[in-house]
Amino acid sequence: MSSIQIADQTFVAAPGVAVAGLLGDRGRWRGWWPDLVLEVREDRADKGIRWTIGGSLIGTMEVWLEPCLDGVVLHYFLHAEPQQALSPRALPAANRARRVAGRKMAFEIKARLEAGRPAGVAPGAPPRAVAAVP
Repeated sequence: MSSIQIADQTFVAAPGVAVAGLLGDRGRWRGWWPDLVLEVREDRADKGIRWTIGGSLIGTMEVWLEPCLDGVVLHYFLHAEPQQALSPRALPAANRARRVAGRKMAFEIKARLEAGRPAGVAPGAPPRAVAAVP
């Protein structure tokens, strides 16, 4: 079992191909995971990406995009060992930091793709006219 184990998920009201477009932008990876060296192990297009990772962690990482309703569930998995040994007291903080980094990535994608979409309206649906209340 890996010392760092993260499994998280976020619903994104956008097509998998749109999420994959942002996820596959290598220029964003450094912002999300600045201390990791990512090597694509499998690019699954609108189903996500699998990486091997190096840098401050050694292991694997995956974002799996599962179609759901009018969008996708973005599943984030990270299984790794720190390059430098961590004390038992430092390990929970390291796991938390990696979970937060995954959430930042997911919420950045969510915010970009859902920007301007009213809650409850399908992605790409034409805006509805609001009737005036007398």
